[in-house]
Amino acid sequence: MVRAATTEQTRLIQFLQNDLAIPPDAIALAMKYQAEQPSNILPVVLWQYGLLTIEQLDQVFDWLEAA
Repeated sequence: MVRAATTEQTRLIQFLQNDLAIPPDAIALAMKYQAEQPSNILPVVLWQYGLLTIEQLDQVFDWLEAA
């Protein structure tokens, strides 16, 4: 079962889609996997599946730090 997105996660998803052009299907796949994990690891899951480059992952971490 996929958990509802929190406000922070919603903002992260918007950043991934709008700024990094990550397709919604890729995010949905990562969210499905993330639902089975104890913490918010969406960016790492996207990177593990090859849906984010290491540079994009760095951008996400920078964005999360600033948010």
